[in-house]
Amino acid sequence: MEFGKKEHVLNYACQLYQLSRPTKVGAVMALIRECQPSSYEEWKDWYFANAYTATKTPVKLSLESLTELGERLYEKIQTFVIPDWQEAFSQLTLQDCIDYIYNLTINRTYDGYIREKSVVNDGLAKKFPNVKFEESDPELDHAGDIDYVAKVGNYQFGIQVKPVTANANFGGYSLSERMKASFNDFTEKYGGKVFVVYSQKGEIANTDVIDNIRKEIERLQSLR
Repeated sequence: MEFGKKEHVLNYACQLYQLSRPTKVGAVMALIRECQPSSYEEWKDWYFANAYTATKTPVKLSLESLTELGERLYEKIQTFVIPDWQEAFSQLTLQDCIDYIYNLTINRTYDGYIREKSVVNDGLAKKFPNVKFEESDPELDHAGDIDYVAKVGNYQFGIQVKPVTANANFGGYSLSERMKASFNDFTEKYGGKVFVVYSQKGEIANTDVIDNIRKEIERLQSLR
């Protein structure tokens, strides 16, 4: 399907209101990998036969379920997105655009660089001194989604560093389907999982990830 210029709005609102999360539409990448379809019809039938929401009490998904999500998306766009954007458009100035480009290119790049260095070099590397952490090679396919790779013997796991301000409720952070596919491809190629580490003032905010990383290191070590 082609949505033209409307796709920008649809993508924005769908991500903002988390309507494409596994809790809403199921773990679609896992489902299609399990299905291994040879045709579109095979995948569609498999999805509606096997898809459940990734919730504490899974709910069977159907065409009606997806229709309801579409209706919710439309309501959110009409009620919130369009009024907010109209207000933003009416207030936007040339100086806003100049300041935004400067801030994005200079300030945020520097902040992100310092944040990554602090979390990895002052945090993870000290907690796991026997693991070698390296910046992701910018030439590799996964570089845009994975900031650092950590080597455990012949295997690697990945680290993505995000500021808490990117999503105040980091426990509810939702990976895009593209990013999930990128993480899965990394795991298939290098053996290890990819972990999202949240930074707050240079410290690891989601401290539970440390124990998960420790377990992954132990798992990879056992594969030697």
